[in-house]
Amino acid sequence: MSSKPLPTTTAYVRVLRQSWQHGKIEGEVTANDYQWEFQWNFRGGKLSVRPSLGRALIQEPLGRFLEQRDYQLEPGGDYSFTIRAQL
Repeated sequence: MSSKPLPTTTAYVRVLRQSWQHGKIEGEVTANDYQWEFQWNFRGGKLSVRPSLGRALIQEPLGRFLEQRDYQLEPGGDYSFTIRAQL
């Protein structure tokens, strides 16, 4: 019995602003035809994503990505990660 590989989507992240004093990173993320803006409060571990359309698809994987890479992210930087879903 062969199992099908899970579908994947690449999400692209651009960091627009970063403030160590306020503990925030702001940017945008795109995946296929979706685009969101995000604000990551890394001191409080709070992630806000807007607009709400498709937010449920991106919030958890984006949060994991930001938690793993927050100290490596720089304003103007472009990053990507893979989501195990087809968006």
